[in-house]
Amino acid sequence: MAFWEIFNNRNKYNEKNIVGFLSFAMMSLFAAVDIATGIWGKELVINDIIFNSFVYITLGTFGISAAGEIFGKKEKDED
Repeated sequence: MAFWEIFNNRNKYNEKNIVGFLSFAMMSLFAAVDIATGIWGKELVINDIIFNSFVYITLGTFGISAAGEIFGKKEKDED
């Protein structure tokens, strides 16, 4: 499967989960680098806006996915 086929309307991938995972991975990378630089005695300066943006993206994408599953099940059960 080509990379661009992920973004087709009909595929087996959930784009919200992919974006949420990548955002969470970036947050984890920031945390790991911050801990490592702290151990070495240097301060890692990360703008709060950047880190908070990754937090909002992660919470938003996983929240939307969870809400879609909850409300999607109600519609499927009614059918």
